[in-house]
Amino acid sequence: MRPAAIRIIGIDPGLRNTGWGVLEADGSRLVFVACGVVRSDASLSLGDRLRQLHEGLAGVIHAHMPMEAAVEETFVNRDPQSALKLGQARGVAMVVPALAGLPVAEYAANLVKKTVTGSGHAEKQQIAMMIRILLPKADAKSADAADALAVAVCHAQHRGARERAAALAARIGA
Repeated sequence: MRPAAIRIIGIDPGLRNTGWGVLEADGSRLVFVACGVVRSDASLSLGDRLRQLHEGLAGVIHAHMPMEAAVEETFVNRDPQSALKLGQARGVAMVVPALAGLPVAEYAANLVKKTVTGSGHAEKQQIAMMIRILLPKADAKSADAADALAVAVCHAQHRGARERAAALAARIGA
C-alpha cells in the first residue's frame, strides 16, 4: 500500500523576516502549495515583534493545514545579541506548529543546502535556482521564502529515515 501524500511546512526563522513554504510530498513527487514571509515591524518592542511572528505563522498554518513542520536550526552569529534575538524568533517558529499539534523536525542549514543543491555550502542564489527546478510552480519572491521551501524539501527527503530510526529505537527500547 502506497503512503498518502503529506503536506509539510518549512520555516526559515528570522526576527525581521521569517520565511515559510508549504509543499506536498507524495513519495518522491513534490508539489508546491504556497510560500511567503511573515514580517515583524522593527519599530516595535521585541515582545510585539515576536507576537507578530506568532500570529503570522499561526495564520499560515490555519490557511494551509500542514501535517508536519520543519524548522532550520539557528546559524550561530558572532554577535551574541543578534544570536539571542534570532533564537527567540526560532522559538516562535517551533512553538507555533507544535501548538497546532504538528510534529516539528529540525535541520541544520548545511544539511538543507546539501539536500537541495548537493553542496552544504551553497549560496542563497543556488538554493533559489534549485527550488525553481524542484518546484517549477513555486513563486518564491524572496530568499527567505525559497530557503523555507528548501527546509520543507529537506524534510520530505529525510522524514522516512527519521521515522525508521524512531521505530527501531522504540523496538529496542532505547
